[in-house]
Amino acid sequence: MTPLFKEILESSDYSHQQLIRLLSADEDERKLLFAKAAEIKNNFVGNKVYFRGLMEYSNICAKDCFYCGVRSGNKTISRYVMSDEEVMQAAVFAYEHHFASVVIQSGERFNKTFIRRIGKLVSDIKKMSDGKLGITLSMGEQTDETFRYWFESGAHRYLLRIESSDEDLYRKLHPDNKLHDYSRRLEALYALKREGFQVGTGVMIGLPFQSYDHLAKDLLFFKSLDIDMAGMGPYIEHENTPLWQYRDSLLPRQERFDLSLKMVALLRIMMKDINIAATTAMQAIDPQGREKAIKVGANVVMPNLTPLKYREDYLLYQDKPCIDEEADQCQRCLEARIHIAGAEIGWDDWGDSPHFAARLRKKLGENT
Repeated sequence: MTPLFKEILESSDYSHQQLIRLLSADEDERKLLFAKAAEIKNNFVGNKVYFRGLMEYSNICAKDCFYCGVRSGNKTISRYVMSDEEVMQAAVFAYEHHFASVVIQSGERFNKTFIRRIGKLVSDIKKMSDGKLGITLSMGEQTDETFRYWFESGAHRYLLRIESSDEDLYRKLHPDNKLHDYSRRLEALYALKREGFQVGTGVMIGLPFQSYDHLAKDLLFFKSLDIDMAGMGPYIEHENTPLWQYRDSLLPRQERFDLSLKMVALLRIMMKDINIAATTAMQAIDPQGREKAIKVGANVVMPNLTPLKYREDYLLYQDKPCIDEEADQCQRCLEARIHIAGAEIGWDDWGDSPHFAARLRKKLGENT
């Protein structure tokens, strides 16, 4: 460990080159990084972890992203859509088990029937819970009008991963057409902010062609966008995707996991009061992956409420854990993991990002 590492770590505002140095931390340096992130987490968002009951609503997707197992070009999976009754049953489970929030995630679709159905489901969940269930959506790029409609229906958080903030790398992960345009993705993130959502984004870590330079740029991008929440995890290859051909050139999975922990810790240090998810992909590599992410800065987990019959057809990546667990089993498992991590669960609490609340207060102050 060098004195320079400690000096950089204690800086108040990291530069691009400093982030590259921090991302390359060795084992001893990493302990300092993780300890600082844990301290900041406890000081700014506390020791609570918040549940977001996850519904993988549909694997039908208009996109053909090169990394994704549910890409439109994958003909080996059965396509499905959860019924309205299944969605409401999952929402009732979340409500009755004190989760306080749900996430509805889906492949990207743009037709009016899909848009209206999501709006109605959001509205119905709000009515069922007397407004007590918070709702996050993750359904890709949409128009301003669609975002506005879903916000007015009752959704208040939205997750749209940038995947990579570097435009050249982004292009290597997607087909070369207007539907997969980097500027379109970027504009959707700005539109979400305009419409009033708490905005989340994130990246995959350990992608083909990716370097520390890219990841440092990603962290600075999150800060410049002033996000409210983030979901990051290791890239895990899927055999029915174009990126599968690069599997032999990837970082070993354990190195991808370790680098993901560094990204979580650095983002917690840089953006002290946002929400950061301990993603399932962490657990796909390390059996204690989510616990380790919680210890270094994460404060959100997503118990899977998707009916078991759909789980195997919503594999964005291979070796996804928990695809054979019923909702109550998943809940008990995550409760145990959170306690092992030395944290407590924020029952009956939306657990909204303090960062968003501060930004909203500032905005209201500017308008008065």
